[in-house]
Amino acid sequence: MRIVSVPSPAKRRRDREGVLEDTTGKPMRVTATEAALDFVARLRAEHGDILFHQSGGCCDGSAPMCYPRGDFLTGDNDVLLGEIGGAPFYIGAAQFDYWKHTQLIIDVVPGQGGMFSLDNGTGRRFLTRSRLFDDAELAALTT
Repeated sequence: MRIVSVPSPAKRRRDREGVLEDTTGKPMRVTATEAALDFVARLRAEHGDILFHQSGGCCDGSAPMCYPRGDFLTGDNDVLLGEIGGAPFYIGAAQFDYWKHTQLIIDVVPGQGGMFSLDNGTGRRFLTRSRLFDDAELAALTT
């Protein structure tokens, strides 16, 4: 498993839209809206420790999947992007290579979660939004 920049909670702040940002000068590779963080807290209260893995497509499209921490094993082909609401967030290495120029912003919207994801059956689902890093952010990520 590869690990990329994961700042501590003390080194984060919220921007005007409620998205977490790193205050060390390095952009966070994954962040979440306030609504998503509230939903993560609810799922953690119900299920205990959880983790996220960004799905690469197939059955549930490209969506963040949420699992009880012991029910999904990560390996050498997974990259830890960071954490949201105390839950680690992983992505497959091949997908990371494709998305490495992008910040993932996890949100929650009305809908049906992935078949095996903990958001399934809640009436809400996690959604990955994204934005390209600018040149300065990309430079900061490589230092």
